[in-house]
Amino acid sequence: MTTDLKAAALRYHAEPQPGKIAITATKPCDTQADLALAYTPGVAEPVRAIAADAEAAYRYTAKGNLVGVITDGTAVLGLGNVGALAGKPVMEGKAVLFKRFANIDVFDIEVNAKNTEDFILTVQAIAPTFGGINLEDIAAPACFEIEQTLRERLDIPVFHDDQHGTAVIVAAGLLNALELQGKSLADARLVCLGAGAAGIASLNLLIELGARRENLMMVDRNGVIHAGRQDLNVYKRAFALHTTSRTLADALRGADALIGVSGPNLVTPDMIRSMAPKPVVFALSNPDPEIRPEAAQAARHDVIVACGRSDYPNQVNNVLGFPFIFRGALDVRARTINGTMLVAAVHALAKLAREPVPPEVLEAYRLSHLEFGPEYIIPKPVDPRLIQVVPAAVARAAIESAVARAPLPKHYTA
Repeated sequence: MTTDLKAAALRYHAEPQPGKIAITATKPCDTQADLALAYTPGVAEPVRAIAADAEAAYRYTAKGNLVGVITDGTAVLGLGNVGALAGKPVMEGKAVLFKRFANIDVFDIEVNAKNTEDFILTVQAIAPTFGGINLEDIAAPACFEIEQTLRERLDIPVFHDDQHGTAVIVAAGLLNALELQGKSLADARLVCLGAGAAGIASLNLLIELGARRENLMMVDRNGVIHAGRQDLNVYKRAFALHTTSRTLADALRGADALIGVSGPNLVTPDMIRSMAPKPVVFALSNPDPEIRPEAAQAARHDVIVACGRSDYPNQVNNVLGFPFIFRGALDVRARTINGTMLVAAVHALAKLAREPVPPEVLEAYRLSHLEFGPEYIIPKPVDPRLIQVVPAAVARAAIESAVARAPLPKHYTA
């Protein structure tokens, strides 16, 4: 990052007042009568109603549109274990995105936890405040245990965006890219570079969408995850293959697609040249990808490339997922966000990229034309149709999979 950009970023966060979020009252509080309703004695009535029926909290409080964005600061962006407090700017940023894209309110919570169980108990204790929990920037493998345990203990959606948010966008883009290359997910041989939260969740979702486990090869910092390795945790071991491949170069030879969720400059042009005809390369390390898109395209004229940066085509951006997935889940008071709902989000995003692009998107990106093809495999974050399409698909999937506690809102059926 340049000196000028660093200064601008710090100034942006400091002025005209510190931080990026604030609390705004939604009801008048100007007169004695207002005060009597907002607080004592009037507030006693919703208290009594909620004490009698917990579901009344959705009618009389902000719970139903409130998400807790919660971290322990162990895996913040690409900066690593910087601590809970240092993660607060990112959590505030997440709050801004929830509000901007799906009109969801957020309390950001930064937890100093001594261990995994301490973190779980903290989140469990404060969960009644929220309609959903978005876990953020928690290191693997602890993130898997944390999410699974909280899902079992709570009756509201618990969603680790670094896992499932990334997985949904990766899967939507990959389905479209493979189709453009004349390939199917069921038959494609895929290599995932990176065996953390995003990589493991992405492969699990792809399996749910029809990929075959035997066609999936995962590579971590020690090489290919194979059955002979003794250093694998339970989450990696699920992807251990009986194979003679040991290095990333071995893994990519003849592969149809690469999903990179690891670190910068780990993939060489020679590796891209060794892939199968018409390959797909998702180099998602941010801001510096596993291989620059221009380098991959120079190595292969027939490659489709996506990355995590906004200054290249085909940006894989989690903001395409989490605000809209939560919007759909909250609107039907879902008890959880399950695989059926994630698959629905994948298909909604993939289908939207095939539709004509609205003028607002062209204007925002200063383009005269954009259509489904090698440089447009996934919708742009500013697409106004996202809020109409993705939440509705997620909400319907929640109802169909029997995890919804409220009917489909009328505006979804209009």
